[in-house]
Amino acid sequence: MKTAVPVVSGGADLAASGLVADSGLTDLFHSGSTSALTKRTWRDGNELVRNYSNATLLLSNVAAAAGDQRRGARTQLYRLENLSGAERKLIGELLGEGEVAGVVGLPDGSLAKIRESVLAGIWRVYIGTEPSHEYVEVGEIPRIVRRAATDLTSANLMIGTPPDGAMNVQPLLAEIRERASVWRFGMYAHVINLTLLPMSVIDLAFLQQSLGEGPVKIVFHGYGTCRVRATGTRNVWSVQFFNSTDNIILDTLEIGGVPIVALAAEEDLQDSAERMQDIMTAYFT
Repeated sequence: MKTAVPVVSGGADLAASGLVADSGLTDLFHSGSTSALTKRTWRDGNELVRNYSNATLLLSNVAAAAGDQRRGARTQLYRLENLSGAERKLIGELLGEGEVAGVVGLPDGSLAKIRESVLAGIWRVYIGTEPSHEYVEVGEIPRIVRRAATDLTSANLMIGTPPDGAMNVQPLLAEIRERASVWRFGMYAHVINLTLLPMSVIDLAFLQQSLGEGPVKIVFHGYGTCRVRATGTRNVWSVQFFNSTDNIILDTLEIGGVPIVALAAEEDLQDSAERMQDIMTAYFT
């Protein structure tokens, strides 16, 4: 029998230590979310437990971790390296693919992929193609998101001379620089609604150029789409909402930590723990 799947406290550090983002994140990961529970019925739960012992242990640990997880707490990581290909496939089927996906830049210029399962707060993280660098993570957001947004961004926002035709971008950049420099973890975020500001196309282009491109891009699909991007300036995020025809309806800058729209809420994690237990019962008993 294989060894039990351990909790990995250093998995995200491994990912981040080795933490350049692509030029444009489209609907790279989007596919219909399906649940293996509705697709397939197993013959014998006891047979599954015998043949997929590491997978059942990992899923039990994930359910327990989700139930214990609290807002702001350190996430829990579970490596998949000790699992067989069949066990990893089973976990993929059980967890499914939710509506949140993204990419995170790594220091070597490569990209890690993150994907929330159909259970909020339970994530799949892919770093390359090796099973040893793939893991399931339970928490608000994978650690490498916060790590990259801190380590691979600049603490200094340089404000150059705006081009001809600019209207209001210079004082806005000054405000962003001031607020970003004083923000600390635990403080409320400051939101700037660009949709309501008198900003010209030239202003917006210079604003984007000044803030730069960051290492994190996350996309949420639902009735519409929300795109969250870390800018190249630390503590400054772009959060944009689009309608079903992909027209932007709200364009904001958020100064603070990872925007709350990207985080799994504590009550969602509690619900995920209960649903995970239900799935385990349906499959393995």
